[in-house]
Amino acid sequence: MSAILSPVTIDQTAFGPLNAQKRLQNPVLKGPTHVDGRFGFRGELALRFSAQLADEARPPELTCDQVMAIATAGQKTIPFFAGYLLSFEHLKDVAEVLGDALTAGGKYFLFCNNIDLSRKYQVPYQGAMFYVLPIDEATVYNELLELLYLEKGDLKKLDTAGKLDAIAEAALKYDVTFDTMTYAEGVATMGPVRNPNENRPV
Repeated sequence: MSAILSPVTIDQTAFGPLNAQKRLQNPVLKGPTHVDGRFGFRGELALRFSAQLADEARPPELTCDQVMAIATAGQKTIPFFAGYLLSFEHLKDVAEVLGDALTAGGKYFLFCNNIDLSRKYQVPYQGAMFYVLPIDEATVYNELLELLYLEKGDLKKLDTAGKLDAIAEAALKYDVTFDTMTYAEGVATMGPVRNPNENRPV
């Protein structure tokens, strides 16, 4: 009789420190996936916290939204991470927050609202390579499906963890190359930052 594997816990993975810092927020998924030893997260990554008074709970000052990421028990790095940024310049914040969890072989996709809609780039930063892609009105989920040639219909029957596994597996094999751009070049050429509160009821 085969031994029953106990599900992976967040503290066994590279998400542990981020969780301890309360950076993994508003999760749609925060738990083991269907791959042994894998822990998945879908939600928001807090990049910068507001100053807090006493026990007052304030939302983060800056977040990376629509995050999809995986980590494996016993490994100190995050092999796949994708998210949405209002501005390209916050790539630096993502890299600093993920810190040692970044790896040279990792697949990191950042969809930015204020870069040229006709261009895709690879941006080396802090020992890792980031795919930087434009996004306008779509979601990170839909953009990834298109980028990775995954059929939405095939994923429809899967649960949230299953969808993340399918996307992560395809992302880990992704090896298309784009023009390389430095972080400084990206900051110099990025467009204005859209106000996230516009068109919202007050």
